[in-house]
Amino acid sequence: MDTQSLIDLLRDADAVRFGEFELSHGGTSNYYVDKYIFETDPACLDAIAEAFAERVDGKLAGVALGAVPLAAATSVAADQPYVIVRKSAKEYGTGNRIEGEFEEGEKLVVLEDIATTGQSAIDAVEALRDAGAVVDRVLVVVDREEGARENLAEHDIELESLLTASELLADTEYDAE
Repeated sequence: MDTQSLIDLLRDADAVRFGEFELSHGGTSNYYVDKYIFETDPACLDAIAEAFAERVDGKLAGVALGAVPLAAATSVAADQPYVIVRKSAKEYGTGNRIEGEFEEGEKLVVLEDIATTGQSAIDAVEALRDAGAVVDRVLVVVDREEGARENLAEHDIELESLLTASELLADTEYDAE
C-alpha cells in the first residue's frame, strides 16, 4: 500500500483528530493519532499489517497493549510468530514480562503504534535484549517526529515508520506546525 492510501484510510477512519490533547509522555499536542481507532478498524488494521509484513522477515514483538493487535495481524499477514512485551512483569500466573517464545540470539523486530519520544519502544527492546534477543529495529505506524528516531539511535535501534507526522498532516491546517 502506498503512503497516500494509508493516510487516506487513517483520515477516513477519523484516527487523526485535531484539538488540544495531552500525550502519554506528558506533553501536549494540537493533533492526536488515535491508535485505538486504526487498530480496531478492519480496513486500517489490514492495510497496516500488510505494510508491516512487507518490511519484516522473522519473529515479531508487540509492545502491550497498543501494538498487540498490530503484532497479531502482522503475524498472520507475514506468517511469522510473535511475542508480547509487557511494560512490567505480571504479578500473577507465570510472572512473565515477555509472553511467547524465542531462542537466545534470535533476531526480533519490535512493532509499535505511535512513536513520540520512543521510550516505550526502548523499554521493550531493552527487556527483549535482557532476555537474550537481538533487536536493532523498531517499526511504527506513525513517527510523530518528536525525538523518537534520535532517542532510539542512542540505543543502537533503527526506527522505521510507515508514516511520519509531516506526511499525515500534509494539506491540513496543521501542515506547517
